[in-house]
Amino acid sequence: MKNRNKVAFSRRNFIKTSALASGGLLIGFNFFTACKEAAQPPVDISKLNFNDFNAFIKIADNGYVTIFSPNPEIGQGVKTSMPMIIAEELDVPWEHVSVQQGVLDTENFQRQVAGGSQSIRFGWDALRQTGATAKQMLVNAAAAKWGVDASTCKASNGIITNNNGDTLGYGDVVSEAALLEVPENVTLKSPKDYKIIGKDAINVDMEAIVTGKPLFGLDYTSEGMKYVSVARPPAFGQKIDSFDATEAKAVKGVIDVVQFGDKVAVLASNTWAAMKGKKALKVNWTNDNDLENTSDHDHELNKILNSNKLDVRREDGNVKKAFAEADKVLEHTYESPFLPHNCMEPMNFYANVTDDKVHLVGPIQTPAGTARRIANLINRNEDDIHLEMTRMGGGFGRRLYGDFALEAAEISNITKQPVKVIFSREDDMAAGIYRPAIKYRIKASIKDGKVTGYHLKEAAINSNMYGLIPNFFPAGAIENYKVETGNYRSKITTGAWRAPYTNFLAFAEQSFFDELAKELEIDPVRLRLDLLSNVEEGKDPSIEYSAKRMTDTINLAVEKSNWGKSRDGIYQGFAAYYSHNTHVAEVVDISMKNGNPMVEKVTVAVDCGIVVNPTGAKNQIEGGVIDGIGHAMYGDFSFENGQPQDVNFNTYRLIRMKETPIVETHFVENELSPTGLGEPGLPPAGGALANAIKAATGQVLTKQPFINEFNKRKTDLSA
Repeated sequence: MKNRNKVAFSRRNFIKTSALASGGLLIGFNFFTACKEAAQPPVDISKLNFNDFNAFIKIADNGYVTIFSPNPEIGQGVKTSMPMIIAEELDVPWEHVSVQQGVLDTENFQRQVAGGSQSIRFGWDALRQTGATAKQMLVNAAAAKWGVDASTCKASNGIITNNNGDTLGYGDVVSEAALLEVPENVTLKSPKDYKIIGKDAINVDMEAIVTGKPLFGLDYTSEGMKYVSVARPPAFGQKIDSFDATEAKAVKGVIDVVQFGDKVAVLASNTWAAMKGKKALKVNWTNDNDLENTSDHDHELNKILNSNKLDVRREDGNVKKAFAEADKVLEHTYESPFLPHNCMEPMNFYANVTDDKVHLVGPIQTPAGTARRIANLINRNEDDIHLEMTRMGGGFGRRLYGDFALEAAEISNITKQPVKVIFSREDDMAAGIYRPAIKYRIKASIKDGKVTGYHLKEAAINSNMYGLIPNFFPAGAIENYKVETGNYRSKITTGAWRAPYTNFLAFAEQSFFDELAKELEIDPVRLRLDLLSNVEEGKDPSIEYSAKRMTDTINLAVEKSNWGKSRDGIYQGFAAYYSHNTHVAEVVDISMKNGNPMVEKVTVAVDCGIVVNPTGAKNQIEGGVIDGIGHAMYGDFSFENGQPQDVNFNTYRLIRMKETPIVETHFVENELSPTGLGEPGLPPAGGALANAIKAATGQVLTKQPFINEFNKRKTDLSA
């Protein structure tokens, strides 16, 4: 009715205007505009005049808020979820919030790191305190303005109200509030009162991502910047002897060629010229000593597993006695290859080293550590370094290592020019820092139908599992339990790869538990629940996981996946794993198509405490599951004479879009503090997949990638 009256009024105006017009003059009229309700244009937050409040918060006169996200954003969603936590306690409408990436600021921000799935866990209390403290200071400023006690005032949705019904917006008191003494004790919200936390929020960078606005390191440019491509030793164990840059300098756009260490940098006016110039370099490389091969690594890792001189990481009871008295001993060895990180955005970094300062910009997971290393490298004070973080097109641990940033800083320091180092895809895969090749040997003793002993040996390239992992399940669940590790030192650079060590260990252990269940003739889920029932919560403080939380997570996965309720042509595999402070259980459903396994669906149950942003949380779980399935099934990487045998996606196999399953995620509801999500979804995926394939084919998979073993079996059967 309201619209109809508005249209009638508009028509009367149109007729009246036409009648008054002389000489046939007609005043224009837009019928559709007249029909629309009055609408306010959206506020352009970027053009507001903001007042500084603290390192995290700026507030405009109209109450709109800019919140700085301190941690690096690698796609894990912290640029959205961390400001959500502040906004919740600040009590400002989320639609009134603009988010900006913070710069490296060791004075005001803590743990500006993207690694270990710890950003939200470590930031939870501090970020809530930040928001609540700011709100209390705003309330205190309003109370002072009114001349009333602050306890008689309250704040909600960016508005402060007193007992008389008077109101002030945050923008009305922000200048005064910023000058007040910071209160030491503030009241935090109860989870039942949350308005933002626990509600779906769109990624704050989404519009910029889909419209191609500059966000990533590769997007960054500056006036006079030179593009740099670096020639690095083609094999691990080689170093530079000499080089001839004559042909490289003849390439149009190439500006300079400089050596630094065992590398040669080609500076150019554009990326293509820099890369073309690098290809034109004539470099003589010499071998430092014998170059390494995958076959050699395999031999060395087997020697470690067969050795009795390993490092004991945890030992409970008497494993030797348990095996001696066993009715049966089950043993399997599991193997995994090196893996590159394969971030979609190759490594890159900008540096401009001047006498006044060192300006750094780029995608880095460890900004503070990288800044320190650069300061030491070029002999500068850390105070001289200004580092800005860009959004990252993937990290997965690769961007923990700022080697590419150090290269940029060193080249800029030598040439006295602003430069951006850019890796090609071949550079990224051939000069990477890889997931180490690892082997696990697992033995279990069975006595009177019970698991009485468990012995895990790890043989790895360069390093071993970090100290907490031996305290993961099944530690505490089996009376006689032992974990030992040993490593082989290699020149091939290795490091963290999404869910370090557990990304493969979970497959090995979860596959082994299914074999144990088969020997005991019980359901594999039942075996895990029975073992968890042996754990007394809190009895052993070194145990990392919660038996109760894992049990609840497993039960949720069983319920939601219809575990054990067979459907024609569908085979199920189960795995449950604790890592990065989070409990996850997964059920993989597969079918067999033309003799090949096809993953149809993965049902995931997760206990990560309070879920800050459900949309972002599901994205992380889905990405981790698909990553885990893809690399377990297809990921293979080898070395010959120190050189990687795959340097691009034409030979390195990744999971395809058509191979990705439906991932259905369910969260255990509780009010416990949040834990990690970027990594915990990945480790159980490989084990659940292997167990599903075994259910379908009877084949026990012990070596990744599965496709190699699977194809070998099909070849043997057809022979």
